[in-house]
Amino acid sequence: MRMLLLIFLLLFSHVGFAAPPVIHPGAEQINAYLPMLQGKRVGVFANQTSLIGKKHLIDVLLAHGINVTKIFVPEHGFRGDADAGNHIKNSVDAKTGIPIISLYGSKLKPTATDLADVDILVFDIQDVGVRFYTYISSLQKYMEAAIENDKPLIVLDRPNPNGFYVDGPVLDPKNKSFTGMQPIPIVYGMTEGEYATMLVGQEWLDITPKSRAHDLQLTVIPCKNYTHKSLYAPPVPPSPNLPNIQSIYLYPTIGLMEATILSVGRGTKTPFQVFGHPTLKTQFTFTPEPRPGAMAPEYKNQACHGWHIFGSKKDILKIVGNKLQIKYLIMAYQAFPNKNNFFGHSMVHATGNSMVSLIAQNASEEAIRQSWEPKLSEFKQIRKQYLLYRDFE
Repeated sequence: MRMLLLIFLLLFSHVGFAAPPVIHPGAEQINAYLPMLQGKRVGVFANQTSLIGKKHLIDVLLAHGINVTKIFVPEHGFRGDADAGNHIKNSVDAKTGIPIISLYGSKLKPTATDLADVDILVFDIQDVGVRFYTYISSLQKYMEAAIENDKPLIVLDRPNPNGFYVDGPVLDPKNKSFTGMQPIPIVYGMTEGEYATMLVGQEWLDITPKSRAHDLQLTVIPCKNYTHKSLYAPPVPPSPNLPNIQSIYLYPTIGLMEATILSVGRGTKTPFQVFGHPTLKTQFTFTPEPRPGAMAPEYKNQACHGWHIFGSKKDILKIVGNKLQIKYLIMAYQAFPNKNNFFGHSMVHATGNSMVSLIAQNASEEAIRQSWEPKLSEFKQIRKQYLLYRDFE
């Protein structure tokens, strides 16, 4: 039996079926950035995803004698359990006694007072590569504060689980908000480290003059063994309503429907894998209920009728392919009885007037995709200038 197993392993190694190399996020390349932090007062932007193996980055830094003086947190807070959109309060980390400063809500970036006892900034958050997911907006504001206060910034890069394609309408700058600050498509195919270099290189940061972007002392600690062909599932949920890789893969598609009258499954066990409304007439039914991270979901305790996209990681990848699957949005619009109330104002901000108009006119999916050009192709060319990892093409 042992001989058969040995032959099997030899055969598979011969024909190239070796397991793909393990991906290591930037935070794990500790020898690359620890020397830059020694003897400095350090501010760290982090949440529950900021891990080195099973240990939190903050704990690892403290164990190495690094003087962490401030912790900054994004939407969902330091532990990642706050409801989407909820304002996070400043607090103190019970384990370490380090002050925690919220950078979500009325305050989006550190002040000079916050940074008075900080010499260098670190950013380490797991993103999901979707324009309306607010962590890249937090990154931008953090970068601006670093420039305004003359603080070096280290970005500990992490893989993008949706980094294997680029698609969707490019944001019109006149529609920018914290859920979309730059002229990028919904799925932009970049890690945070790559995105940070693009913000600098394109002078997109909100500072005056724009050329001050190049004053940023930016260091990106790259991931090891990652490419844009890699399929990466974060070891911890990046936020309460993205509990697994299926929800993360479907988030660009189903998340877009949050700008409509539909529920996208917040308050269920399968957020962003179901969508529907109480007035629809379909066989599938789900009921949003209060849950951690969604204590007041849309249509709380009401039966919603709609659709579900369930399956294994492989199944969902096959459905997503390499495109924003707008067919589900079109299908829901066509089935909705009161079409005048279907789209919210934020849909225009997310996609532009043309996409909303085309869907209302029953335009084909091909025509809608064509409306994204030439902006989408132009972005793809800009993107290539800032890639740190081998592309998917």
